[in-house]
Amino acid sequence: MTDSTAPETPQQTWSAVDAFFADVTAEPAAAVRVREAAAAAGLPDIAVAPNQGRLLTLLARTAGARRVLEVGTLGGYSTWWLTQALPDDGSVVTLELVPEHAAVARASLDAAGVGDRVEIHEGPALDSLDALVAAGVAPFDLAFVDADKQQLAAYTERVVALSRPGTLIVVDNVVRGGGVVDPAHPDDRVHGVRAFATAVAADDRLEATVVQTVGAKGYDGFALLRVR
Repeated sequence: MTDSTAPETPQQTWSAVDAFFADVTAEPAAAVRVREAAAAAGLPDIAVAPNQGRLLTLLARTAGARRVLEVGTLGGYSTWWLTQALPDDGSVVTLELVPEHAAVARASLDAAGVGDRVEIHEGPALDSLDALVAAGVAPFDLAFVDADKQQLAAYTERVVALSRPGTLIVVDNVVRGGGVVDPAHPDDRVHGVRAFATAVAADDRLEATVVQTVGAKGYDGFALLRVR
């Protein structure tokens, strides 16, 4: 017998479960303000969910990350979560294509009291990554890649060049609602993920897994890579 109060669709169920565990994942007031500032500025609602943000904090903290690289700042929501894992001398370098998005992120992170720990680079991410490689910056301990999927393979190649043995790389939105299994899919983001998967599978510098996820943001998943 079906409980008449139960959610009726998979998405309703996923969202209800996220809501049930909201006290466990505990979105702090500072994170809420960063998220709400992005919404008020009209930025697209494509940032990580609060429980996914908490996962980024836990991964960075578990890895003992001091230097974090983020590809795709948007409004700074995931950036804020990454700063929560940093030691006193830690920092986040984050890359954002759209100046207006970077401005929103900068204002929100400053208001949250973590702006001095974040360095925002504006412009195409590949250009920024190439500049970091050319500058010979110190390697990063953790990287979070959450930018346009069409260039995931190229982003990952540059991130590996900016890494050290043991660096963790989190690549978001790689399942695309299951679309990745369709070689004839009309979305070029899907083909970007497929090219990324092919590249990672052939790269003996990396050990990797992919975790499918469901929740308030729908059905997707992330890749977790470790540099050997």
